[in-house]
Amino acid sequence: MAYLALAHNERDPKTGMPKAKIVHNFGRADLVDREGLRRLVRSISRFLDPADAVAATACGEVSVIDARPMGAAYLADALWRRIGIAEAIANVAAHRRVDPELVERVIFSMVANRLSVRPLSKLAGCTWVARRVFIEGLEEVSDDACYWAMDFLLSALPELQEQVFFSVANLLNLEVDVLFFDLTSTYFELDRLAEELEDDTGDTEAESDDDEEREGLEERALRAWSKHSKENLVFSSDA
Repeated sequence: MAYLALAHNERDPKTGMPKAKIVHNFGRADLVDREGLRRLVRSISRFLDPADAVAATACGEVSVIDARPMGAAYLADALWRRIGIAEAIANVAAHRRVDPELVERVIFSMVANRLSVRPLSKLAGCTWVARRVFIEGLEEVSDDACYWAMDFLLSALPELQEQVFFSVANLLNLEVDVLFFDLTSTYFELDRLAEELEDDTGDTEAESDDDEEREGLEERALRAWSKHSKENLVFSSDA
């Protein structure tokens, strides 16, 4: 009859030899509560790193090469594919002198990093991809690859915007009447200076019968310095 017990070896102070000390007796091996053992292993594993936990229970049959978190990146990747961004990039890249699969993965890695708890620069993001996160189809990335991908993204942006827009519209069954754009780091120019739109009397609220002057005052009222611009040089519009 075999019995199962949890034992801990202690050195006997008199003999100097190791001696097993029973910590817990689980009873007969054929009647042991295996679900209870699983709960015990899970409870102990909470205090170990994932790689150490796997190695401790592998019995020598599994060799842990690497262990990385993937939850947030995995979720972002699923949404990325669901709304059609991955497919749009691959379609547009297929007609250019770039690797469609690689450029899509590199662009996604940069987006995933910005969505992470601790967003990093492009250079630090390369280390993040190689050591700190699991991104399917991309084991590592260089800063040069990131810059090349951004060059492609800039040149292909109009096509990508159109494809992603219709993909999301079809996915959500949307009827779109109004589009909003973020002008945080964008500027626009007019033919006339702000001073030329000033009322001659200096009273911008005064009513005028002159249609052209009224139009100028209304146009000026729509413009204001942006408070959140990265360059602190641009205009934003409330229109």
